[in-house]
Formats: sequence, C-alpha cells, structure tokens
Amino acid sequence: MSKPRPFRFGVSVHGSKSGAEWRDIARQAEALGYSTLFLPDHLGDQLSPIPALVAAADATSTLRVGSLVFDNDFRHPVMLAKEAATLDVLSGGRLELGVGAGWMKPEYEQAGIPFERASVRIARMEEAIRIVKGLYADGPVDFAGHYYTVTGLEGFPKPVQRPHPPLHIGGGGQRLLSIAAREADIVGFLPRARADGQGQDIMDATSEALEQKITWVREAAGARFADLELGILVAQVFTTEDREQAAHLIATTLAAGYHVSTEQILQAPYLLIGSIDQICEDLLARRERFGISYITVFEHSLEVLAPVVARLAGQ
Repeated sequence: MSKPRPFRFGVSVHGSKSGAEWRDIARQAEALGYSTLFLPDHLGDQLSPIPALVAAADATSTLRVGSLVFDNDFRHPVMLAKEAATLDVLSGGRLELGVGAGWMKPEYEQAGIPFERASVRIARMEEAIRIVKGLYADGPVDFAGHYYTVTGLEGFPKPVQRPHPPLHIGGGGQRLLSIAAREADIVGFLPRARADGQGQDIMDATSEALEQKITWVREAAGARFADLELGILVAQVFTTEDREQAAHLIATTLAAGYHVSTEQILQAPYLLIGSIDQICEDLLARRERFGISYITVFEHSLEVLAPVVARLAGQ
C-alpha cells in the first residue's frame, strides 16, 4: 500500500475586506501553518479574486494562493489563462488554479448571464481547460470546439509552475468529477448542487455519497488516480468535549426538513466535531478510508482549526 499523502490545509475567505484586513488574514493563515488561501469567484459581497490573490501573495512569502473556484462563464479561457499565468509569475509560482462550471443561478440572473443547463456549462468548462493547458504549453494554439475557437495564439506569459499551475476542479456529480479525474491535479469533493442553484443538497453530504464520488474519480482517472491530491471543503468545525451532544443538536436542527441521525452527523465528511484529539483522529481515519488529505475550511474556522493544522500539516 502506498504511503498516505501528507496533510495540507487551506482557508477560503468570503466577504468584503479592506486592504489591511485582507493582508492580515493572509499573514495569519501563513503563520498558523495553512498551505493555501482561497477566494471564491462570485459577483456579490467579496473582493475580486485575481487582484486580491496577488495582494495576498505579496503580503506573504510561502503561502499558496488559489481560486475556489473561477467560474468559467465569467471569463473567456484565453483571458483566464493570461491572468492566471500573470498571477503565478507575480506570486513566484504559488498559484493553485481552480476552475468550475458555475452553479449560483441568482447571480447569473442578476448579471444577465444565461444560466444554461449543467451539461452545457460543464461541456464549456471542459473546452476551456483544454485551451488554458494549450496556452501554457509551447507553441501557438489552434482550437475549434463547440463553444470556443482559438486560432494561432501563443500564450504569454508562461506560468512559473510547469507544465501549468496545479489545476483544482471540484464537484459533486459524476460528469464533473470524471473530468476532474482526467484533467486536474487536485480533485475537490462537494455535495451535489441543488437544481435551483440555491446551494448544495444536504442529503448528498454523507460518507456513503462521498464513497461513490471517489469511485467515479478512480474509474475515470485510471492509472493517474495515484497522482491525484484529494480535497474537501469542510462546512463547519465544532470544537467540543461532548461531540455526541453537539452532533445531536445539529441533527435536531436539521430534523424539520431532513431525517438525519446523530451518527450520520458524526460521520459526515464535511463536518469536524469534537476535541482537537478527536478531530485529528477523524481526519486520519478519513484519509485512510477516502484518501483525502487536503482540508479546506472557511474563514470563521481559521483559528478554531489552528491546533489541528499545527499537529497534522505535513504529516
């Protein structure tokens, strides 16, 4: 059996920040041992990811920066390739390039961007990934797809990381995860998006559902599966000496709309509940079971998870 991949930890930051606040968060994440600072890509109350990630990289020395994830429908892939490569150059090769098909229907409607069915958005993203990779290689790109056409274009600048910055693709459905298995370096797992574009399906957040997702990735990746880094975005971290009571309260809160047991809450891979020792034990057990070693939390859990990061990062 191969040696487990070492743990890495990331933090995803939402909401509006001043320049000083943003730089302080980046420095804090680096000081606490986090590997990566992420920004999502939405049109609402948040900083624009590309200039913000440049600023975060400039305020730190080792912290990696990443998009979680760039919405493919917001930028032409030629422009995304150029801007992301520039970000990699300016950060000294610290970019992790996350790309997604888009899912938040209300912001599409507000901006007048057509929110096409998932199959179209995913197919368009797949073409975009091929274009971006082509522009990062040597020589001009000629691409004629269903959604994009590129003719004789040489990508510039080339990224510092070769052949390209680590490509991070996440999702909850089989088609998107199969593309990630074939194209990405980092595969992130999420509950499947709801059909109305209003968030994730909580009933797709079980350990059994995650097992199925990993099976899809393994089958689609084939021989390259062993080279993939598997990650997960943790929704909440609850530190407590009575994890059963905390899980019971969470299950009770959800009871109005869902039938969820306390045990299901404790086993949910998108939650971390318990003492620092118990959370470390759970992450080790989940790495053994699922192969997941890249753990990302939201900003509100940055300090809460710090003792776990100090203990497990790089281990």
